[in-house]
Amino acid sequence: MNPPLRDILAPELLVLLVGYNPGRYSWERGHHFAGPGNDFWPLLYESGLTGRRLTWQDDHELPVWGLGVCNLVDRMTPSSQDLSQEEQREGGWRLRQKVWQIRPRVVCCLGKDVYRGYALRRPRDPVAWGRQPHGVVEGVWDVVAPNPSRRSTVPYATRLAVLHQVAELVQRAP
Repeated sequence: MNPPLRDILAPELLVLLVGYNPGRYSWERGHHFAGPGNDFWPLLYESGLTGRRLTWQDDHELPVWGLGVCNLVDRMTPSSQDLSQEEQREGGWRLRQKVWQIRPRVVCCLGKDVYRGYALRRPRDPVAWGRQPHGVVEGVWDVVAPNPSRRSTVPYATRLAVLHQVAELVQRAP
């Protein structure tokens, strides 16, 4: 069994990107968003969050760009739909603690259920894409972006537009 996929965190992060949980490729390779059908890396570059196009092998470089990455749940599953509500709720509590400790400017939840777990919301509570009206942790902006997987039914342009919002928030922040 592989060790858990490590969070990539650093002091003074601009953005903490939060996925559901590691997929099979990420788990096997020991790197975030390592699946061949994932648009995470191109989206980061095209949104302006990184100055060059990184790959899953470069995930350790994220802090250079003021970015960090972690997952709501550490357990690897073939699909995020395999996660229980209890796991997501427990992951939400752990994520709140991380955010409280590292204080990024923005927490970008890569999926509505990631945000629901983090915000301790009910599974069917409505959540809109983009910046949320109230931060979970005081002084930190929360943004909900569509999952970057190519399996997502959300158009690429919509996924990119939300990450552009994240980049704009970072530029506006003091």
